[in-house]
Amino acid sequence: MSPYRLFVLVLLLSVSLAPLVGQSGAVLPLDERLTDYGYPYPARVYEFTSQLQQLEMIYMDETPARHNGKTVVLLHGKNFPSAYWKSTMNLLLEQGYRVIAPDQIGFGKSSKPRQYQFTFQDLAHNTRWLLYSLRIDEAIVVGHSMGGMLATRFALMYPEITTSLILVNPIGLEDWKLKVPYQTVTEWYEGELKKDYASIREYQQTNYYAGEWKDAYDPWVYVQAGWAASEDYAYVAWNAALTYDMIFTQPVVYEFSELQMPTVLILGTRDRTALGKPLVSEEVRQTMGRYDQLGSTIVEQIPRGTLIKLDGLGHLPHIENFDRFARAFKQALNATPDKP
Repeated sequence: MSPYRLFVLVLLLSVSLAPLVGQSGAVLPLDERLTDYGYPYPARVYEFTSQLQQLEMIYMDETPARHNGKTVVLLHGKNFPSAYWKSTMNLLLEQGYRVIAPDQIGFGKSSKPRQYQFTFQDLAHNTRWLLYSLRIDEAIVVGHSMGGMLATRFALMYPEITTSLILVNPIGLEDWKLKVPYQTVTEWYEGELKKDYASIREYQQTNYYAGEWKDAYDPWVYVQAGWAASEDYAYVAWNAALTYDMIFTQPVVYEFSELQMPTVLILGTRDRTALGKPLVSEEVRQTMGRYDQLGSTIVEQIPRGTLIKLDGLGHLPHIENFDRFARAFKQALNATPDKP
């Protein structure tokens, strides 16, 4: 057995034999594939081979009775399964769009590989072949948070497929490596193991909703907390650590000028999301994740870019205030921005 495989095995076994993480009377354990967690539409399976292993990408694929001939692909953020797109999917179906919402490998109901070199290029490649299997040769690509980084990479790799790009509070509008000391995958992993219902909710309440809380936010705590309370958490946490490293080491911020398709940024300007804030001083922390400033800076780099600001909203505008988000989203769907 190679040293790497032995290292991973020891980590996984040590956690599997430890007491369950994050037990709470309000939280039911969820296995790594979210078997008992319902999605708003039927979960379909795309089987494929990647990095010498058989994997399953789970996705939703819905077409309305009155299809307008267009397809929208929804790419989720790091801390969420594709199920959080429910209201957005409903809106798109009402507007006549076919909607594809996959869980990326390592997320949601999809496979959690024990070994995988996570890159945005590989995830984009997987998504492209999912679309190929569905005979989709062009689509509007929408990404939120980490999904915004993936959507950008997808558009750069497959411009012939991407008719337009919509980025909803994407992370990666700045290069955190310039400010934050590097953290190893093992350190990310150890941080994941400390999570439970209380810490997950506190993080979301503080960082996503400015200290406010509504019952509608609970489902997106329960998914992560359910994993943390299960015997499968070692595998979920390991995938989460690997994808943190992917986000930190593979910025897209230097390539926005290469996007040639119409691109719309929808930004809740209260958002201050940034990777690695606990690792820097308060002075540096205050300069990170300034979406109120980053949006204007980035949109100027995109040849056919448009910025839609949602003042007073944070990192999840489609969860925090769907009505306001829906108006902006419809505008983005109909936008054909073109700079002189």
